[in-house]
Amino acid sequence: MSEDFLIKRHLAKTITWRIVGSIDTMIIGWIVSGNHLIGLSIGGTEVITKMVLYFLHERAWLKYGYKRDSQGKRKEMSRKRHIAKTFTWRIVGTIDTMVLAWLIAGDPMVGLKVGGIEVVTKMILYYLHERLWYKFDFGIDKK
Repeated sequence: MSEDFLIKRHLAKTITWRIVGSIDTMIIGWIVSGNHLIGLSIGGTEVITKMVLYFLHERAWLKYGYKRDSQGKRKEMSRKRHIAKTFTWRIVGTIDTMVLAWLIAGDPMVGLKVGGIEVVTKMILYYLHERLWYKFDFGIDKK
């Protein structure tokens, strides 16, 4: 796979995931804190921190590449890989969310609650995001 194609794909995945993830964080932050501005602040700050972290996560997972069959098509190894990526990303993402929510709300319990709820919602959303992206060849060199 061409490095240029993969960078485009990873950037596009970063942006689409961040939209989904930030909306989820804003809603959870609002519900937990009881203040919509705190929810917006947590989600807004995450746009920056999480995009950087997610891009680095995608680049790290590139080492574990895709297997191809004799015709050059991707083999169906995606489910295990997507589950592993879901767990590793959730660890990174939850730590980031908990720290940001704590700092913005000024209460460590808000950080713990938002992070705890996100463990469930984000893993489900991330897995669905990975499965959806697996169906598209955007950014994959077809040579």
